Amino acid sequence: MSYDLLSEPIRKYIRDKGWTQLRPIQNAAISRILSTDLHYILASRTASGKTEAAFLPILSKANFDQEGVVVLYISPLIALINDQFFRVEELCKYLDVNVVKWHGEANVSAKKRLLKNPNGIVLITPESLEAMFVNKPYHIKHLFSKLGFVVIDEIHSFIGSDRGTQLKSILSRLQTINEEAFKVVGLSATISDEDYQHAKSFTGAANNCKVLLDKSAKETQVQFKYFKGTTKALPLDLLKDLYLATKQNKVLIFPNSRGRVEEVAVKLKKIAERVGGHANYFSHHSSVDKSFREHIEHFAKNSQQKRFCIVCTSTLELGIDIGSVDKVVQIDATHRISSLIQRLGRSGRKDTQKSNLLLYATNTWSLLQSLACFLLYKENFIESSNVVTKPYDLLLHQALSITKGQSGIVIKNLIDQLDKNAAFTKINKAEITEIINHLIEIDFLEKIQFEVIIGLEGEKIVNSRNFYSVFKTEAELKVMHKGRKIGAVPYSPQIRENENILLAAQIWKIKFLDFKSHKIEVIKALDGKKPVFFGGNINIHPRIREKMFELLVHHTKHSVLDESCLEIIKEMRQTFSIYKVQNIKEERPMKVDMLHLSIYTFTGSRINKTIGFLLEIAQLKNTINHQSSQIIIEASKEDFLENWHKLPQLSHNLDKHLENLLEENPGVLSFSKWGNYLPLSFQIELLKQHYFDFEGAMAFITQVHFVENS
Repeated sequence: MSYDLLSEPIRKYIRDKGWTQLRPIQNAAISRILSTDLHYILASRTASGKTEAAFLPILSKANFDQEGVVVLYISPLIALINDQFFRVEELCKYLDVNVVKWHGEANVSAKKRLLKNPNGIVLITPESLEAMFVNKPYHIKHLFSKLGFVVIDEIHSFIGSDRGTQLKSILSRLQTINEEAFKVVGLSATISDEDYQHAKSFTGAANNCKVLLDKSAKETQVQFKYFKGTTKALPLDLLKDLYLATKQNKVLIFPNSRGRVEEVAVKLKKIAERVGGHANYFSHHSSVDKSFREHIEHFAKNSQQKRFCIVCTSTLELGIDIGSVDKVVQIDATHRISSLIQRLGRSGRKDTQKSNLLLYATNTWSLLQSLACFLLYKENFIESSNVVTKPYDLLLHQALSITKGQSGIVIKNLIDQLDKNAAFTKINKAEITEIINHLIEIDFLEKIQFEVIIGLEGEKIVNSRNFYSVFKTEAELKVMHKGRKIGAVPYSPQIRENENILLAAQIWKIKFLDFKSHKIEVIKALDGKKPVFFGGNINIHPRIREKMFELLVHHTKHSVLDESCLEIIKEMRQTFSIYKVQNIKEERPMKVDMLHLSIYTFTGSRINKTIGFLLEIAQLKNTINHQSSQIIIEASKEDFLENWHKLPQLSHNLDKHLENLLEENPGVLSFSKWGNYLPLSFQIELLKQHYFDFEGAMAFITQVHFVENS
């Protein structure tokens, strides 16, 4: 029995907690971690005990008597670190092991004590690790040379992201100063089959990493509802229905933008006030000030019998413990099935409870996409991540980080370090050398004989607090009320004095704008003026669009839909019945009318963007409706079909067209924080890997033919 393998202090912890048995993922992890020296990925549903599955055997196996940090826990969120700190600290009291949070908001004296006497466990973000490499390089070996284990929480959130590449690089740099190679344990509730190999790559030794997968899932109770709305505001009937459906529960509501979050929170609060309901309506997203968010999380976790409604974005999608939630509501379709799984996992967190999901749609395409995502979830499909094989922009960032941290470095040594780094295995030495030489040319690095130091232009970059993070943050204005920070809102032409904005579940009137200090002074709005709110971008996986097409072609009745939803799906099927599709893999609808031509690709966003770009090169002006996967083309049917079959030939001169695109629209590289500092040829390669999908587009173009409306 795995319980017997644990050390006595850990067994006492389990007895004191009153656990009658260990969970499946815990049993598997304990026996494997304690009996082998392999890396592991622990994959199981939300609230299945993954944190304990990692820490129970690690704390039984690790040697905490030696000097140095023994266990490093890495999280994508500061809020998750603060949450997990109490769980890990409680567990470590049984071993008399020190636990320290290390991030920008953590206790300074605890950090100083750790630097003087490194020991125990450290909980940290990738950005704080990066800052330590840059600003405290002399402490890195002192702290981490005896590291035994690294636990990566929510590892799926790092896969395919710039933060993931940064983390992989940092772990590789840590391994080089470690006396014995540490073991990595990754935790996740949502990893696709294709992404397991990417998760393993964070260890730097994928062949020595095993996946422990618990496929058990909770019973899901789901309900779909449809209320026709507009992009400007949600329909009142939806809000009334939502209020009645949630007024007696502890609820999380997920719209798809911060603006919608505020709209829902404010309007539900108004309905509650009008009919004498509870007052516990909150908004929770990245623009709400940290103190407000922490208050909401604490209230939810300790509310016991109190009802509450938290309207939120992905800030509450990951594993922050807010206690038991009765119901999860999704307003309009999620953009990723992994998000749906994470959100669904927030309800029914006790083993005896079902997961309750209520899905609202405000337009026909959103309803179709919601149904497609839910059915794919039931089929155990999770989309894979777009993992960039040659992250040149992150290599540039790490080159600056290494040079700054070492106060100058021999050029050959810098190139060798980057060449051996596990994050950049696909980038060859010649490419690394070209990037380093370019950094010297633009004065980010200064060459002194055989060494480089940070150049004058580079100093402006590396000395900024923003240097440690590799993701791009939009420019924001602080929102102040009577000297207290409420949160922040992004710059927008609509942000003007006397306009109303929604934030922290309140309507505020802008009284004063100060662009120099990036501040807005607000008062509570008392008029009925409609507030401004803000939205975000989408990127949909091809399989979701393909499933939507299947639902239109195959007339299956789905019991999860109510009568109004069934009627909408029936109408959509009738609309598309004019296209006599025989093979959904190889055929797509084409609508021809007097003024223009439309094709419904039913494929992913990146492929659609690529097709649109290729059509522009072929001088066929087009507009993409990403929601319906429709491309509207200003051409006759004959011109379109003639050019469609020639599109693959455009790949021969693709780099020149991408160069022109970068000249005409430099903002196309906005997805990369460091891409603009690369040589032009590397910027072009980033576009190919990140923004477009030429391989997917070429496969689509050669495989698909169109069925015209009859």
